[in-house]
Amino acid sequence: MNYFTAAHDRTMMTDYTGADLFVDALAEYGVTHVFGNPGTTELPVVHAIADSEIEYVLGLHEDIAVGMAGGYAQTRRYHAHHDDSILPLGVANLHTTPGLAHGLGNLYAAKIAGAPLLVTAGNHSTDFRHEEPILSGDLLRLTRQFCKQSHEVLDVSSVPTMVRRAIRTALTPPTGPVFLGLPLDTMLAETDADPERLGPIPTAGGGDVAAIERAADLLAEADAPVLVVGDHIARAGADAVAAAVDLAEAAGTRVHGEILSCEVDFPMDHDQWISPIPPDEDLARTLLDADTVVFAGCSTNTTLTRHERALVSDDTTCIHLSDAVREIGKNQPADAAVIGDPGIVLGEIAARVRNRLDQSEREERLETVASVKEMVEAQMAAIGGGDNGDDPRASKAELVDALHEAALEAFIVDEGVTAKYAMLTRWPLQPEQYISNKGGGLGYGLPASVGAAFAESQRDDPRDVLGFVGDGSYLYYPHSLYTAARHDLDLTVVIPDNRNYRILKDNTLDLFGGSEDDYDWVGMEFEPPVDIPTNAESHGARGELIESPDEIAPTVRAALDRDGPDVLDVLVHD
Repeated sequence: MNYFTAAHDRTMMTDYTGADLFVDALAEYGVTHVFGNPGTTELPVVHAIADSEIEYVLGLHEDIAVGMAGGYAQTRRYHAHHDDSILPLGVANLHTTPGLAHGLGNLYAAKIAGAPLLVTAGNHSTDFRHEEPILSGDLLRLTRQFCKQSHEVLDVSSVPTMVRRAIRTALTPPTGPVFLGLPLDTMLAETDADPERLGPIPTAGGGDVAAIERAADLLAEADAPVLVVGDHIARAGADAVAAAVDLAEAAGTRVHGEILSCEVDFPMDHDQWISPIPPDEDLARTLLDADTVVFAGCSTNTTLTRHERALVSDDTTCIHLSDAVREIGKNQPADAAVIGDPGIVLGEIAARVRNRLDQSEREERLETVASVKEMVEAQMAAIGGGDNGDDPRASKAELVDALHEAALEAFIVDEGVTAKYAMLTRWPLQPEQYISNKGGGLGYGLPASVGAAFAESQRDDPRDVLGFVGDGSYLYYPHSLYTAARHDLDLTVVIPDNRNYRILKDNTLDLFGGSEDDYDWVGMEFEPPVDIPTNAESHGARGELIESPDEIAPTVRAALDRDGPDVLDVLVHD
């Protein structure tokens, strides 16, 4: 479409509105889908979308719309690393104050995941708000803590600039959500303006050379350094992951994923990859016990609840690398700090360390890495594999092993919560294969799986999308499946179903001690259980209950071979 020619053809029209201009700007920049749940104040935008090439994707709840947009954006970002014509932006359209409030849970999740989103909500006309009509509220106060920027478009003349600015802000590293309020009078006002050119999106740059030199010196002088990789690496692209490998090999480090790492920031089949750092104080302290630690692209490297002792010793030399200024030296002092694109910075440090470190020293470090790896692997092998006597249900380890066998190349969207670490320690995941709910609140994983399936459906050779969603998480927004069925998306959702909020039980034991027999587990059991397969079928998906371990792999294979959405409810023991 030659948009600007079409724009000039409109000069004789009298009914071209702010809403039309807003939608045309989205289309001009490359937006193909808008995820939403509309209300009256959104009707101008919905009406304009109906006259465009953009597809409006209906979610049955506003938080579902935001979660779908988030999963879509995270997945499209991987695609954009290989095709710069792709705009890796998710757009969610919500309904004024209550609808926007409904979407805040997954807006928070998108913020922590760094998902580049444009979230919009309609609002009352500016000359009517003094009457405090129904649904009134301060949209900017609702969103500011979860967004890079929050603004309201108060005049139709500002639509081109504010839309361009919002999208550039969402896409510029560190990426994240941006909010725009769209009042009715602005959207209905007539205009003859055109969208502004978006322009290329910058990276965070190559970093300060002096800081890079210092980081390289500290790494070369270390005894047994550790590299902790965070999700800002994966967000920077496959080249950034390759640069992390280059640095690890040049410096002879062992490599761990930050606590709550939710993307693949380092190939998990590499000899120097050890493990993610679990959110356990004692284990985290053990794995971070080193004379020098590099925190590269980290943002969530701390425990879930207050830790009694420092996770990193005061004597440890800390090197921080990130494209996010606020993450530099946040929880530990920074003895060297480099702000820049993680891939460029890691590559620059790797080149310098390789020249500073002799091969014998590197080999000595790698021997230490191998011994630590052997020790940790023995401990990690036990995760999710507890013996439950004669219980016929699968362990989480058995479930993950069966999924690995049946869906080796699938793109995984994970909100398994207590099953997550069985997956991260048993499946050698590869870059751009996995995203997870980094925010911690439930209800992101299933909508994000639907969004990821939308993103994959736009590729010439789409991957199978596997949603790995715990039963507690699934029950937040099972009606996400309506959207998957409505659009006939190829999606397989696997539910590790222990029929309780296991994470809360584990956290209770951590906080208060004792044994499971000491507690009544108020609000943590699903008794009677929800019939998940029937629930899935009520929303248009296929549902199937899997009660024994040997049924898992063949059932997953069959689901992956079928078109449309499938939900496989796999009973697992704790």
